[in-house]
Amino acid sequence: MRKNGCVEVGNTDMYYAAFGEGAKILVVLPGLSDGFWTVKGKAWLLAGSYRRFFKDYTVYMFSRKNDLPKKYTIKEMADDQALAMKSLGIDKAMVMGVSQGGMVAQLLAANYPELVEKLILVVTAPYANDTIKSVVSKWIDMTSSDTHAALMLDTADKVYTREYNEKNGKYLSLVAGLTKPASYDRFLSNANAILSFDAREELPKITCPTLIMSGNRDETVGNDAPYELNAGIAGSELMIFDGLGHGLFEEDREFYNKVYDYCESYR
Repeated sequence: MRKNGCVEVGNTDMYYAAFGEGAKILVVLPGLSDGFWTVKGKAWLLAGSYRRFFKDYTVYMFSRKNDLPKKYTIKEMADDQALAMKSLGIDKAMVMGVSQGGMVAQLLAANYPELVEKLILVVTAPYANDTIKSVVSKWIDMTSSDTHAALMLDTADKVYTREYNEKNGKYLSLVAGLTKPASYDRFLSNANAILSFDAREELPKITCPTLIMSGNRDETVGNDAPYELNAGIAGSELMIFDGLGHGLFEEDREFYNKVYDYCESYR
């Protein structure tokens, strides 16, 4: 099954893509890239990485809601995500949040523990540290002072390793063309939410099994972030990818197998 859907959330709605046939549920929350392009109509494009899940799981990947207020907090994103899951009849799920999606996932697990069976936090942080503020503030400034191609180039430089960029840099102009939005309003709403994020006091409320996956060359959230998450979430496990940074989920060929194995573990 591959499905492109939309679910009502308050006075607006939220796009999602779903794929797989299994009774178990994996919910995936993407990062700041959702500010450029949503999952609308992309179920076939996004499904490939999750092939191993298809038999036993139904995977739902959600965008943020469509009508984003200019001032919109990560907590409000988590509240809306809980509402969307409940509206779709998702009573309990494995939840994987990537980057900003990991911030949303932290507060979802802390404030709606009944919805989260296991938590997987990928290249994320418990608060907007100095590295995050520097990187995201620069991207915000670039939306009004630079071309979209320049913004994508800086993003690639911060997210991927030099080796990856040297190999894939020829596709950057295509990516820039596909991701350039008619307006940066959605991106700015998401980005500004990151700058005010701080979940450190909420972390002790997370009681479900938690896996933290990070690289040791992360120039977007910094290298201390996973250890701070690990210290704040009791019983959490830490998986560090040597030599990789913020784009490890694209660069590590075994990433999705590792996610699957954790979901299937008895812990």
